[in-house]
Amino acid sequence: MSNDFDACVVGSGIAGLSAASLLAKEGLKVLVLEQNWIPGGCTSSYPRKGFVFETGATTLVGLEKNMPPGYLLNNLNIEIDAVKLGLPMQVHLSNGKTINRYEALDQWINEAELKFGIKNQAKFWKFCFDIANFVWDTSLKQKSFPPDRFSDLVDCAKNANFKQLKYARYALKSMKNLLAEYGLLENQTFVDFCNEQLLITSQNNIEETNVLFGTTALCYTNFPNYYVNGGLINLVNPIVDYIEQNNGEILLRSGATQIEKKDGNYIIHTKDKSINCKFLISSIPINNTLQLIYFPIRSQFNSTNILQSDKLNSAFQMGIAFKDDKKLEAVHHQIHLDKPLTQVGSKSIFLSLSHPNDSSRYKEKGYKIASVSTHVHDPENNIIQNKDAVEVEIVNQLEKLGFLNKDSIAYLHSSTPKAWHKWTQRAFGFVGGYPQYMKTKPWQMLSARLDGDKAYICGDTTYPGQGIPGAVLSGIIAYEKLKKDHL
Repeated sequence: MSNDFDACVVGSGIAGLSAASLLAKEGLKVLVLEQNWIPGGCTSSYPRKGFVFETGATTLVGLEKNMPPGYLLNNLNIEIDAVKLGLPMQVHLSNGKTINRYEALDQWINEAELKFGIKNQAKFWKFCFDIANFVWDTSLKQKSFPPDRFSDLVDCAKNANFKQLKYARYALKSMKNLLAEYGLLENQTFVDFCNEQLLITSQNNIEETNVLFGTTALCYTNFPNYYVNGGLINLVNPIVDYIEQNNGEILLRSGATQIEKKDGNYIIHTKDKSINCKFLISSIPINNTLQLIYFPIRSQFNSTNILQSDKLNSAFQMGIAFKDDKKLEAVHHQIHLDKPLTQVGSKSIFLSLSHPNDSSRYKEKGYKIASVSTHVHDPENNIIQNKDAVEVEIVNQLEKLGFLNKDSIAYLHSSTPKAWHKWTQRAFGFVGGYPQYMKTKPWQMLSARLDGDKAYICGDTTYPGQGIPGAVLSGIIAYEKLKKDHL
């Protein structure tokens, strides 16, 4: 392997792979460094004991050409083996009601009125869906956003329209205020539903999530949702193959230990070699990036903008393989709890099951694979002392709702924030990206330009960077700004 590259990408999460693949398409010689033994970061899968488990994110939306993942795959001429879900998700409320999160808006509104009461549900969800469509329609038209140079402002102005100017004000309004406007704040069941649904996507609640992001987050089940056969590694591997087929390289088990700048180029040190590159893209969290770099960066990346553990979330996750032949309506389920999980403190758990027609994730017929996760806030200080007890509590809840019989479990393992830190190396073991906070407006979120020269950053701590579509978009934006600046 040569030690000289046009561009180096640190981290092989879906954001970094997006940027790397687009740079490879431009003809650049690209190297992707990954500290783990498999690519993909939190968007991946891994084998264990004859089963294939998801690493982290298990929902996938946005494969249409007008949304970031679809835009990327279309540009690379990549097709993946994905199945469109008929019912994106079910939500099981603590009062015993089950809510079907239908994709079709009219069908979903009927369900919401039935389960939450008829008052203003139709008006609320039509408004939310209109904003969500606007956000996704705008995302690929404003690839210079957030602007941090005059040329970005010019690009934003060129691509601006009346609707963008009209809807920008909703970045200043919280979802709590929106619920109040529609008279829904006194509907506690609906408030609880919104809070737990927002945690999946915006990583925060109605008080801290602005309307632009919040409505989009609540409506992600109203867009086509997909299941990737064999696990999300089969979204990652075709992009890796594309990079390698276009003069690029992926180096696994080779994390960066230090990055310095010399004579206008970047030198990335790993445990056993040093690599020179003209362009640098970090796709690891800004918290980790700051620990690696030894050159001046833009003032935007100062301590006041870098979130610490008390503002972040990690996860307690379980992988379960069990024998079962029941046919369920959905593969994704959010379960609201009567009381918070002991030690963890979360009020809901998220369950993703293998698709009934996907037999590639287990060794024998008749099995199901479950990925279970729940939020752990402030992971540095919320130490789980007895993970076996948490496992028992979650399995009992799944058995109570009829998802499995504990006697049918063939294999089970779990991960605490400490394990997440060991697996991903992310600071504090936090996952899911930077949560939404009202004090940080979209145009104030961390931009792609790291040092104002030839170093960039993408991923779920930069704008917009949340969920697979957002992370892919952040990689696209980093590539677009690098291209505009230098290519």
